[in-house]
Amino acid sequence: MDEPVGGLRRVPLRTVEVARESGYSVQQVRDLERLGVIPPATRSSNGYRSYTPLHVQALRAYRGLAGATGPVAARQLLAGLRTGTLAEAASAVGAVHVRLAREREEALDAQQALRAIQSEVDGHGYEPAGDAMTITQLAEALDVRPSTLRFWEQEGLVTPERVTSLQVRRYGPAAIGAARIVAALRGAGYGIPAVREIMTSLHRLDGLEKAALILHQRLGQIAARTVALLRAGADLAAVVTSVQEARPSSGD
Repeated sequence: MDEPVGGLRRVPLRTVEVARESGYSVQQVRDLERLGVIPPATRSSNGYRSYTPLHVQALRAYRGLAGATGPVAARQLLAGLRTGTLAEAASAVGAVHVRLAREREEALDAQQALRAIQSEVDGHGYEPAGDAMTITQLAEALDVRPSTLRFWEQEGLVTPERVTSLQVRRYGPAAIGAARIVAALRGAGYGIPAVREIMTSLHRLDGLEKAALILHQRLGQIAARTVALLRAGADLAAVVTSVQEARPSSGD
């Protein structure tokens, strides 16, 4: 008899066992197999599916990735991990960590901009620090396209300063702060009408409190997504390692 490995028999595993160990339902296991999240199960002569512990680890990895990046991106990433090299797999997972860190930094920058507005509302006469930026510089800082900033301008969300007869846009500290808040709100999933309402209300106490709460929740969501990715780490490593071990050596 095969010895248990990590609480699971080596082979074979029935669908119900995979479901129990991965935390998904039997139907979800079948659906995720159909979507390519896990490799196809082998079929016995009577048609029953047969899985291995690697299928369980792939499902656990998918759960963490889906929590960190969303289900569609998680499926794409897992597919890439199974076909790419070890370096490519490590780079792909590392990119998710970098993206989450960037989102956190953007939310913190938005909080700082909000504090500057709070100081102004409180009558402290606080002027946000920083130099003016061109539209290209601000777009790069926010990781958006210049066309996005122009759209926000059209929607009345961020108002740049204009210089020269060519109407070249330059954004002062106040506009940069507003753009950071808009970027964070959009990243949190708020539509343009909701963002406009929040930005319009920022010089009122209730508007400041609402924006502060949204940014606080945003940071909490990013933290939860980061933890989900960390929890998936060991299972992701197992999936990547198994793929590399299954490949023939380049020296063969």
